[in-house]
Amino acid sequence: MQLINIGFGNIVSANRIVAIVSPESAPIKRIVQEAKDDGTAIDATYGRKTRAVLIMDSGHVVLSSIQPETVAGRLDKDEGDIQPLTEEK
Repeated sequence: MQLINIGFGNIVSANRIVAIVSPESAPIKRIVQEAKDDGTAIDATYGRKTRAVLIMDSGHVVLSSIQPETVAGRLDKDEGDIQPLTEEK
């Protein structure tokens, strides 16, 4: 089982992550609010600004105060086989 540090010593299972997204768009804000209402939101920001939202395969939504690129970089570093999508020309 691969574990990823999402800030402040909080760790999630890399195998359970479905998506890592920015919290800026309205649909993601709606997902976060619904998760808070349902009790499936996990706030790992320690009172700081939410910079990344991790959608888990269990339906939980994890809020992190580190950038999505940083979380993805840690995931890439640990697994070594995730390649960023590139636009073909």
